[in-house]
Order: sequence, then structure tokens, then C-alpha cells
Amino acid sequence: MEKVKQFALDMMKFIDESPSVYHVVENAKALLEKNGFKELDICSKWNIELGKKYYVKKTNSTILAFTTPNKLDVKKGIKIFASHTDSPSIRIKPKSEVVTNNMLRLNTEVYGGPILSTWFDRPLSIAGRLLTRSQDAFKPKVSYINLSDIVVVIPNLAIHQNRDVNNGHKIDKQKELLPIISLVNDTLEADNYLLKTISKKLNVDIEDILDFDLMLYPLDKGRLMGVNEDMLTSTKLDNLLSVYTGLMGIIESNNDSEKINVFVGFDNEEIGSSTKQGADSNYLAHILERIVYSLGYNRLDYLEILASSFMLSADSGHVAHPSFMEKFDITNQCTMNNGVSIKLSVNQRYTSDGYSMAVLKEIVRDKDIKLQVFVNNSNEIGGTTIGPLSASHLDIEAVDLGVPILSMHSIREMCGTYDVFYLKEIAKEYFNR
Repeated sequence: MEKVKQFALDMMKFIDESPSVYHVVENAKALLEKNGFKELDICSKWNIELGKKYYVKKTNSTILAFTTPNKLDVKKGIKIFASHTDSPSIRIKPKSEVVTNNMLRLNTEVYGGPILSTWFDRPLSIAGRLLTRSQDAFKPKVSYINLSDIVVVIPNLAIHQNRDVNNGHKIDKQKELLPIISLVNDTLEADNYLLKTISKKLNVDIEDILDFDLMLYPLDKGRLMGVNEDMLTSTKLDNLLSVYTGLMGIIESNNDSEKINVFVGFDNEEIGSSTKQGADSNYLAHILERIVYSLGYNRLDYLEILASSFMLSADSGHVAHPSFMEKFDITNQCTMNNGVSIKLSVNQRYTSDGYSMAVLKEIVRDKDIKLQVFVNNSNEIGGTTIGPLSASHLDIEAVDLGVPILSMHSIREMCGTYDVFYLKEIAKEYFNR
């Protein structure tokens, strides 16, 4: 239990230190470099060797790491663990300052599909990236920002002015989701206040600031929960839990399985993945092709390797909610600490099928790893993930799986402590095969 608990604590620490998608990738980079992975320049020719470990970034929000074996067998293909680095959030708009009734608020826009009510009346802060001038107009300098000492809050309207709030309240995104950052007084200049604050904190000339990508995030830390600490609660379990377990899986795996192992964390899953750094792009296919070519193989070899390849698409699943059991399937529902869920949809909202599920079951056979199956209630549409998109671009076998959680897309989610460890063990065993 101590090993399982410590892994959960390490995972939550990774999440706590990753307040934006850009920090996720930077922290993943640090973890990889600490374990011997070398960065490749996406704009340069690669000299890849067998028996080595590498990683490459894209647009500061997508990262791919891979290992090459000491001896490559093209018949064993490439084994991919895919996840996504983004989570539902609230982003800050340009020219964000709004002054109302002596209060300075920031104009915002919703990213993805968060449960908005969970963002009210709690300490939030601001994080993301800042773009400033450099010598090359096409390559502005990128700085990562975490204004953790500045607390902002999105306040609810008191029940006295909204008596029906507990009967359901439709949130006006443009009107209500503006966090208060300061009170206006004689010395405060509201115009461009946020950039002036950032300029002062980072000691950057405000004239050199070109733009930003900033978002709100909760200041509350992740923690173990329950009498036996066999559960945990944290922000962004969907899907940083999968990012961390996949990274640790490839880090802990051996490098001697005669195949190429790949971890990838895509951005923009929460908004459909149809971006240059999303799963519904040619990014992964192009990177894999570059790897194969850099090892001295050709296009036909690449297609042959793909034909023997496989992908685990890791994204959070659903625990059957005890208050809403009617929303879940009558025979295929998930419980906490009963294993990682294999996600199945005959309409291919998940990429799993009988073949790929059989492969996964065989990989973990005789291991101390639990699996369970999730299928949506037939009256519910359910969500989707990166699996079908990536598999269709690569034309490879794939299975969707993930740790089942409660409160998906809330500002805080929860899951079983053991299930987090099971997913890491699956990733490690998969890469070792």
C-alpha cells in the first residue's frame, strides 16, 4: 500500500506543479531529461541511434518521447501510449480588464466543457505562457508564468438575490465568469492592468510583451482522501493522471524489446483535437515517419512497421455515481480500485474492439493488474477521446482505456488510489513486451 500511496502522491505533485498546459509539457520535459532522454529539434535533421532515448515538443503544449531498442525488429512495430495534456479551463481574453462597481475583473472565455458551477467561490490564480520580442519575428521568446501569489475569485450571487439558485441556475458565461483581481482606487490604473502586473513581476518591459496564453487554475492542492486513504481528489485528473502514468511507464520500462516505444501527450482533446498539435492531425504520423527514416529505413519499411504497431489511448473513464446509478450500464459499470477501465463503444466513440481488448487482456495476464470494462448506458451518448482519431491517421490497432473517476470535468475530480498505480503498471508492462 505504501508504494501505491507514494506513487499517487508523486502524481498529484506533478499535477499541482502543472497549472497550465504549458507547465505540463515543461514538467514532462524535466522528468524525461532527468531520466536520460535527449531533446530533438523539430526544425532540424535528426541523428537517431539505437539503444537511446529522445523527446520532441510542439508549440509548448504537445510532447512526444520515444526509446529505440538495441536491435530493431520491424515486425514488432511501434508501441504507442497516447494521452492528452489539456483539461477544461477558463482562459483570459486579450484586453481583459473590466471595471464594475469599484471592482476590477478579468474578461474570460471557457475552454472545453468544464462543470462551471465548481469554479465559483474558490481561490484561483493565473498561469500560462508569455510571448515577448526576440531577434527573430517568427520565433518570439516564450516564458512560463505562474502568478500563484495572486488570488482571484469568481463570486456567486447571494441566495437572497437568487432564491431559485438551488433549483437550477443557467450560468451566463460572458456575464458571470469574470474573476475579481483587484479593487479600483485612486492609484490603480485599470487599463492594461494585467500586463502591467506581469511586466513588474517578471521584470519585463511591457513594450516587449507581444501576447499571452493565460488561464485560471485552482490553488487547492491534490490530496489522499477517505479513512484508509484509498482514494484521492485533485484537479485535472482528466487527463494529467494519464500523462504522468504514461511518462513513468516509458521511463521505468527496459530498452531491450526490439521495438520502438512512444509516449505522446497531445493538446486540444477537450475541443475536438482538430488542431496542428492535436490528435486529429498528422503530427504523430510525421514524427513516427521521421524516426523510422532517421534510423536508415524507407517509406515501405515505415508502412510495414505501422502494420505491426499498436496504441493504448489513455484517457479518464467513469466511476458509476452512487446517486445516479440509472445513468450507467446495467452490467458494464466501473468501481474505484477495481482496475483500469477498458472503454468500449460499438459506434466507435472509443477505438476499442474485441481484438484490441483481447490484446490488452493478454498483456496483463498473470500480472498484479486489474481491468474492468466500461460501456455507456444505451440511452446515453457518452464522450469520446483521441483514440479513434489517432488510430485512423495511422491505420493501426488500438484500445481505449483509463482510470475511472468521479466528477469528470469538475474543478476537482476523484478516483481510486490503486487504479492510478495499475495504469502505470500497464504502461510499463506494455512497453516491456
